[in-house]
Amino acid sequence: MGDDVSGDRKYWLDILQRLAKPVLESLSRGELRLRMPIEAKPGSFEPRENFTHLEALGRLLAGIAPWLGCKGLAGEEEALRQKYACLARQAIAAAVDPSSPDTMNFSCGQQPIVDAAFLSQAIIRAPAELLEPLSHTTQQQLASALKATRTRRPNYNNWLLFSAMIETALYQMGEAWDLLRVDYALMQHEQWYMGDGIYGDGPEFHWDYYNAFVIQPMMLDILHTVGDRFTQWAEMIPIVEARARRYAAIQERLIAPDGSFPPVGRSLAYRFGAMQVLAQMAWQHDLPPNLSPAQVRSALSAVIHRTMDAPGTFDANGWLQIGLCGHQPEIGETYISTGSLYLCSVGLLPLGLPPEDPFWSCPAQDWTSPRIWRGENLPADHALDAVRLKLQRIQ
Repeated sequence: MGDDVSGDRKYWLDILQRLAKPVLESLSRGELRLRMPIEAKPGSFEPRENFTHLEALGRLLAGIAPWLGCKGLAGEEEALRQKYACLARQAIAAAVDPSSPDTMNFSCGQQPIVDAAFLSQAIIRAPAELLEPLSHTTQQQLASALKATRTRRPNYNNWLLFSAMIETALYQMGEAWDLLRVDYALMQHEQWYMGDGIYGDGPEFHWDYYNAFVIQPMMLDILHTVGDRFTQWAEMIPIVEARARRYAAIQERLIAPDGSFPPVGRSLAYRFGAMQVLAQMAWQHDLPPNLSPAQVRSALSAVIHRTMDAPGTFDANGWLQIGLCGHQPEIGETYISTGSLYLCSVGLLPLGLPPEDPFWSCPAQDWTSPRIWRGENLPADHALDAVRLKLQRIQ
């Protein structure tokens, strides 16, 4: 493995540890509430201290779960993986134990619907590490916590997928699950599909990165888990995958030669998490044919450097601060607080591939933007063939 290749993985692992260490070590000791600062913009209609701790846990684990579940690692990295897998299980236990000083809120306010879903997504992505080794008591407490979110109505937008993801995790756990919540979310998002690999966030299109933060990754994870339960769901799988491949291709082209990407839309404080679909398709070996794993690794590495290396990204104690490139509090909306920021971890999904996978083992390769802007003669980009997809679905 070349130096540039091993250097990329080492850097990604360093970022993973910088994100995970303060959250999981504090939680494992029952000290997250004591140690984690709560940076938030004034004006939230719900106090963020009621939600920010579950945000930190669920969002962090959603991103690092594939690495926690990665098989075939060895040496220092395997020891590191085992350490953080153990801490993650201890953190989940602390979060759902009513007697823990860090017990988390799943039952009051709207926000817990969101972060119970990210925790559920983590469980779906690494059940052998984050679910099966849990004690029977912790599994029952976790199931009760997830079910507690059912008392509130999700918003009529991407939030429908949060409810569906929670039910999917309950299915994974062998619990009674509400398939109608899953079906409604999937069917409604089918109605909200706008074309060329993009879904609306509700009835209207929003120019932001919620197709990457929530919509497409959760649709993929839900369908890959329960899609075989009904013919209509199973028929959706290749269509949703094709749309995700197209969106991954768009995301790769959005990454500029310096690793920046257009700062449009809300929730930019999630930093490189905006590239989750590109990361997920690489992890699942389902990239578009014209994208090599090596160029995607290089592109994502550039984005991670651009969004994480700026001064002020972390505070003096190692906690994330609000911003896209450094500390930029004005970028945070009123629903953003310290725990929210850990959704950046979903850009690390390809760490779920072992070092010998082509994503990591092939030499670095420039991505589309720098190649075009230095004058290289590349094929034109084309929209997703909606007619072909429609025929495929009919057949």
